[in-house]
Amino acid sequence: MIRISKLTALALCGLVSSGPVSAQNFTTAAEVRPILGMTRDSWVAIREYGGKDLVYFTHLLAWRCGLSEIRYGFNGAPPSKSFKMEKCHEGTAQPNAISGDNVYVSQPQGSVSEVRVKLIYDDGSSEEARFNRKAVLQ
Repeated sequence: MIRISKLTALALCGLVSSGPVSAQNFTTAAEVRPILGMTRDSWVAIREYGGKDLVYFTHLLAWRCGLSEIRYGFNGAPPSKSFKMEKCHEGTAQPNAISGDNVYVSQPQGSVSEVRVKLIYDDGSSEEARFNRKAVLQ
């Protein structure tokens, strides 16, 4: 699995360059879709902690301002459960900043073998991905 930094993803998407670049807040589907496409392997992570599987959505939450919804399902279930996201901090220097601690879903330890995720962008488009436990276990 290849993991890349957010700055690398931005550079690959052409959003960071050595020349002048217009300011972007990454608050629309058009702005976050390329980043999420390049960082698909980081959408979710599973951590075993305190006798639980904690399924983290932190990466997606960092780009949530371009999303209208994050849906998920475990172990072959369709991604039909909605993950509650905090609102964007529009009008601030960091609209995508995460201020709360609602970044994961807790399940019994060892019970999550697969995570399915469906992103619904603020322009109505969507995309899905599947993650095998082994691939996203931290």
